[in-house]
Amino acid sequence: MSNTPLTPGVVAGRLSPEEYDRNFGDAYPPLDEHEALVAADRCYFCHDAPCIAACPTEIDIPLFIRQIQTGMPQAAGRTIFDQNILGGMCARVCPTETLCEGACVREAAEGKPVKIGQLQRFATDTVMAKDAHPFRRAPATGRVIAVVGAGPAGLACAHRLAMHGHDVVVMDGRDKPGGLNEYGIATYKTPGGFAQAEVEWLLRIGGITVKTGVRLGRELALAELREDHDAVFLGIGLAGVNALRAEGEAHDHVHDAVDFIADLRQATDKRRIAVGRRVVVIGGGMTAVDAAVQAKLLGAEHVTMVYRRTRERMGASAHEQLHAVSKGVQIITGAAPVRILGDGAVTGVEFAYTAEGKQGLTTAGESFVVPADQVFKAIGQKLEAAPGGLDLDGAKIAVTGPGRTSLAGVWAGGDCAIGGDDLTVTAVKEGRDAAEDIHATLMGAATVAAQ
Repeated sequence: MSNTPLTPGVVAGRLSPEEYDRNFGDAYPPLDEHEALVAADRCYFCHDAPCIAACPTEIDIPLFIRQIQTGMPQAAGRTIFDQNILGGMCARVCPTETLCEGACVREAAEGKPVKIGQLQRFATDTVMAKDAHPFRRAPATGRVIAVVGAGPAGLACAHRLAMHGHDVVVMDGRDKPGGLNEYGIATYKTPGGFAQAEVEWLLRIGGITVKTGVRLGRELALAELREDHDAVFLGIGLAGVNALRAEGEAHDHVHDAVDFIADLRQATDKRRIAVGRRVVVIGGGMTAVDAAVQAKLLGAEHVTMVYRRTRERMGASAHEQLHAVSKGVQIITGAAPVRILGDGAVTGVEFAYTAEGKQGLTTAGESFVVPADQVFKAIGQKLEAAPGGLDLDGAKIAVTGPGRTSLAGVWAGGDCAIGGDDLTVTAVKEGRDAAEDIHATLMGAATVAAQ
């Protein structure tokens, strides 16, 4: 770091244009053809394939790696997309170290797994670079399905339904489709507008209409959607943000981390995004890590991430924690916010030490202060408004089987439904499986009617 002191306060333009370009470039560059072949050669092609069992979408990983090894990357890409139509994004953002690569036999034997994620990116990028879409629609069924939410679950559901010949109307409250992939992932993981390029590629299947700027409970009513469509899938995510419930939360420069990440994702010029000199991020999940690392990449001098429980309980994987530390982020665990200090603008955060016991999480009498001129809250999200008439399980939509809700003709999946876990790959699985169940239900009804 330069010896020149950073500008105090929350300001934009802390770095040179070259530094912004370098910091927000592709963090994990793709493999070239030779590197992909070398990586593929390390696969044992296990007959019991623990990597498949560890993949939520159950991609046939040994098969696609064998296809790469034998010079057929397009076939490998098709193998991936058969199970996960957002396989390109998942190759970039999946926590492979805890999923497929974590289960790899090479990881167990050598501590160095096959580069499954990077090989998946190599294969999917090869297919997406072609003009032709790899899938074709079945003959039109005449059925129209409403998909509310254009995130991973909604897009996966829409694509699979369109493949089966149904017409799909995808509706989303934001200006762009993509959901979490477009608005909620660190910029350096998917640079170059990949999220929108993937949506545009997916829509080449045909039969899918996208309407943006319409939100359930505002422009859309579930009762009307049910009346006007043959089925409804809800992939509305968790748009509400949990309150910190700490004194001083209303001070200036106290923000929701999800908004910070979204603003950074949408910024055409990263130099215009203001960041503090001393930044505190409250939380221990992936959102917290993404906010903390990107604050550092924007030029913050000190970034501290504080989580109320132990390192092992953090939602962010050990790999992501290590990545944050490698970028200069300090991680403090076992501390909960008591109050945000300041006089109008934030000057620091007071934390109390915590302990876990039979009574759950408790705070000790001892506290400490972390100086800050900017604070990001990353303490989880919730349903912005539960759709009327649907049963809930806790704070999420209750579902059974492949996303069936308590209302006939309504399915749900992704983060908004019970079982969703804030992973793109899990949302894709739930959207895909719900689409198969919707198709079976509608065509089963059509068969009965024909008889």
